[in-house]
Amino acid sequence: MPEKVEILGVPVDAVTMAEAVSRVEGFIASREPHLIATANAEMLMRATHDPALRDILCDADMVTPDGAGTVWAAHHLGHAMPERVAGYDMAQELMRIAPQKGYRLYFFGSAPGVADKAKAKAEALYPGIEIVGTRNGFFTEADEPAIVAKIQAAKPDILLAALGVPKQEKWLKKYKDVLGVPVCIGVGGTFDVMAGVMKRAPHWMQRAKLEWLFRGMMQPKRAGRLLALPKFVLKVHASRK
Repeated sequence: MPEKVEILGVPVDAVTMAEAVSRVEGFIASREPHLIATANAEMLMRATHDPALRDILCDADMVTPDGAGTVWAAHHLGHAMPERVAGYDMAQELMRIAPQKGYRLYFFGSAPGVADKAKAKAEALYPGIEIVGTRNGFFTEADEPAIVAKIQAAKPDILLAALGVPKQEKWLKKYKDVLGVPVCIGVGGTFDVMAGVMKRAPHWMQRAKLEWLFRGMMQPKRAGRLLALPKFVLKVHASRK
């Protein structure tokens, strides 16, 4: 079992992509419900002042290092963290192996129509993939029993929830055991990228660990949230023993 590295009170799994996918396969084989979170610096920073989110992350079955900031923090604190395991990339890898493994997926979240476009993209990229349902992320509390019933009836092996942080983590935690889905993952903007609604940073920016800057340039309204990054660096540095 890979070690967990505590970053600002949240245990993050020091896994490679291959190890993360292997653990997901084990979760599916168990048929028991599991919650996976993909923690970037913004999520870890939010958890320092959102006790409910922090508790969910501490109790999650796996927390992957989604973002260069998370990997940097682990190294800065003197721990090994082999690589970044982004939620988008992990979702793609699970979709890639789904046809041969017989895994069933459900897409939940994003604006109306986006999950359907992401489904069409997945079907084009990964022939034979079985996506057993989609549902947009616009709903009220009164809609939730019907959403839960629809997911239960579809019987997916993997539920990808793109509701944004921390809504997706809190929603999945609330309903994980009722849904009975072996693997529930919060995947943020994954459907938006797949549907072409939102661009992902070019590979050179990803390699240069500048994906956060690209997101800020593409979504100016995120600029305030990007201020969490320097605060994150300072907080991690201050937490070093």
